[in-house]
Amino acid sequence: MDKRQALIVDDEPDIRELLEITLARMDIESHSAKDIHAARDALKQNQFDICLADMRLPDGDGIDLVRYINTNYPQTPVAMITAHGSMETAIEALKAGAFDFVSKPVDLSVLRQLVDTALQLPKSTESPMCDLDGDSDNCPLKGKSQPMKAIRAMITKLGRSQAPVYISGESGTGKELAARLIHQSSPRADHPFVAVNCGAIPHELMESELFGHKKGSFTGAVSDKEGLFQAAFGGTLFLDEVADLPLPLQVKLLRVIQEKSVRPVGSATETPTNVRLICATHQDLARLVQEGNFRKDLFYRLNVIELRMPPLRDIPGDILQLIDHLLEKVAMEYGQQKPELDEPALKRLQEYPFPGNVRELENILERAFALCENNRITEEDLGLSLHTLPDVPENPAQSLPEGGLEKHLAQVERDLILKALEETRWNKTAAAEKLGISFRAFRYRLSKLDLENE
Repeated sequence: MDKRQALIVDDEPDIRELLEITLARMDIESHSAKDIHAARDALKQNQFDICLADMRLPDGDGIDLVRYINTNYPQTPVAMITAHGSMETAIEALKAGAFDFVSKPVDLSVLRQLVDTALQLPKSTESPMCDLDGDSDNCPLKGKSQPMKAIRAMITKLGRSQAPVYISGESGTGKELAARLIHQSSPRADHPFVAVNCGAIPHELMESELFGHKKGSFTGAVSDKEGLFQAAFGGTLFLDEVADLPLPLQVKLLRVIQEKSVRPVGSATETPTNVRLICATHQDLARLVQEGNFRKDLFYRLNVIELRMPPLRDIPGDILQLIDHLLEKVAMEYGQQKPELDEPALKRLQEYPFPGNVRELENILERAFALCENNRITEEDLGLSLHTLPDVPENPAQSLPEGGLEKHLAQVERDLILKALEETRWNKTAAAEKLGISFRAFRYRLSKLDLENE
């Protein structure tokens, strides 16, 4: 098998020699160039698997070389070598299309990780998950609208980069799905994808969850614990609802991004990290920065590339394809034939505003699937009248039960189901009849309320 080929572009002979020796030990053959002109000549004569280029070159800016290679040799990833501490320059290179960066003085272990990851990129610049039209069976991100085509194209491009990504959009628009697709389209696909909802973890536990802790570092730390940055080593860490991070932890996260290492709570040493960072929130992060509730420097580091997920109301032409895809998905999960929608039900869905976006559409269809008869969904099965918001009382805190209406209704439903099961000696068919619902609807409710095991 032919050796992998690397192009090194640097005007310092010592740096070129160091990189050549390092790559040779990885069984990679190097070609060196001292400036952009020589690099262009080398690119015309050889096909390279990776290019390592200094940011500052005698005849131009390294970013100009990044743009040139991305345009003319898109199958060749470019990693930039930046001056120590010049994070702004590194971010500029990532925005221009650089695969990743390494700072001087070059940490050889970090360099080897970077090169290993880059060499796992597919030669094709098309995503293995999603084609442009989203027709691939492997692509869960459906829709023929221009915004969805642009998102799929962007995901393919992001899969060939290590740049941090900020996914914005309303709740239910598929931000985590997009993050998973970026991961699956990247050379990190064989490594973990770790997702954490920053708003679901108590603030006092967040640092330990992210960075880990040493035994005895605080009350309850009975053993060493690995943090999420280490759990995602080699893969992708997805920080959902990143706007909920407390300000003191934002400072520590900023340091982790800059130094590419974490310090577990109670530890005196730092541990190297190797993760692709993707974050998301339904909040307006730029507004939170202006209000002083989110650090500007951290926002700058996280928001290298923004991917905006559109609300469902902005892509009404995609609703029919989404309905078809989601019904296929739910039918497959239950091992049933895909149901049909009658015309009134279809018309109702096309007119509905979907404040909860695609997630709400999926929940509505799953519920309708469980309730429908003869494998045909009617307008009544959709239950959209239940989604009409009532008038808000003057003091809603006094009118709603603790935990909110949804939690209260779920508890009422749970109690009724358990009562019916007890009265029928845990005969599910008899319990469904007692409640006046079909057996399939009963099974659906057991699953949704997590009562299967009970």
